[in-house]
Amino acid sequence: MESKKTDDKLQRIIEIERQLGEIQDVDVLLERILTETRRIVNADAGSIYVAEDDKLKIKYGQNDTHLKELAPGDKLPYTCFSFPINEKQICGYVALTGKPLNIKDCYAIPEDSVYQFNKNTDVTTDYHTTSMYTLPLKMASGKLLGVLQIINAKDENGKVITFNEEAELLITHFASSAVQALQHAYLTSNMVKRMLKMAEFRDPKETYPHVERVSSYSLEIYDRWAFNHNIPEEEIHSYRDNLKIAAKFHDVGKVGISDVILKKTFPRFTDEERNIMKGHTIIGAQLFDPPESMLDRMSMEIALHHHDRWDGGPSGYPGNVKLEDFSIKDGVVPVCPPLSGTDIPLSARIVAVADVFDALSHKRCYKEAWSIEDAFAEIQNSAGTHFDPEVVLAFMQVRDRICSIQMAFPDEPENS
Repeated sequence: MESKKTDDKLQRIIEIERQLGEIQDVDVLLERILTETRRIVNADAGSIYVAEDDKLKIKYGQNDTHLKELAPGDKLPYTCFSFPINEKQICGYVALTGKPLNIKDCYAIPEDSVYQFNKNTDVTTDYHTTSMYTLPLKMASGKLLGVLQIINAKDENGKVITFNEEAELLITHFASSAVQALQHAYLTSNMVKRMLKMAEFRDPKETYPHVERVSSYSLEIYDRWAFNHNIPEEEIHSYRDNLKIAAKFHDVGKVGISDVILKKTFPRFTDEERNIMKGHTIIGAQLFDPPESMLDRMSMEIALHHHDRWDGGPSGYPGNVKLEDFSIKDGVVPVCPPLSGTDIPLSARIVAVADVFDALSHKRCYKEAWSIEDAFAEIQNSAGTHFDPEVVLAFMQVRDRICSIQMAFPDEPENS
């Protein structure tokens, strides 16, 4: 019986490893690695950290005990913090030594041990950490990518147990495949960053914090929208992976707009200049045409339609346009029938809300930042006109996480 259970787990791991290899976004992959590692050994909680210079930065924390206390569809608070790597902390010790650490009881670590368990988190969250398994995520070259920490293994009856030898074996095997998937995802991430850096060189408003916020908002909105619509888990995994990357390309088409228009601050655009500026939607879409993957298709949809209005109103653009009807040389957006309602791709409807909210709540060269309250109110008041009301509903339901993302990715200070 035990042998069959182990075989079933190994088969499950093999299938998960295949799925991990298909994930393109680093953040989505890190979250999935943590989730699946916990499932494999039935761990109640855990965290995953990435190595940045001499620090570890938490990317995701999960806790089933606390999650059960929330309403269905709600998530635990969005966390984002970093700390210096040192051997006095468990994660730091594992990062420095490069070896996994299996602790049976975090409250029974000898006082003369190099590392100690920080009880403050348990006190703050009203939780009791007992068993803990922490391992480094290292490349074959020895480079540290991060640290994976899982907490409180449970038996079939829900009783907290230690991580036994079988759990160690399964975790180690899975972590090896996870690192390979991470290496591949980092290659994709670096290519995306290069493309976005090109856009930032052209348009100072397209900063790294802005695109990261819009991308992260979009993921949170989609997760809640998918819950509200009972979307199957596998479909969610695939969609959110593509959305997290594609949302970053919403304004990449501005690379094809003249600096005279793109960097104009005052006076505001003439009608002709505004029409040329609208062309960034079509230029962005053309960068991904013809689409060779789901990511290409979603990137094209978002770039093209994130300024279309739910009600098909005249301020929405470019409408039901054909890419071949637009030439970057003349830069004039052709007059097209409006696009409205669910004819606008879901991805674009989501990014529309995320992008406008971020633009409202942050300072631009032509305006001051709105208050968070006013920005949320504007999105709410525009449901059914500018925005898809069901997307707005999902947005408002994840308000706390939206605010946390704002704090996690502040704008870089302006040069004096």
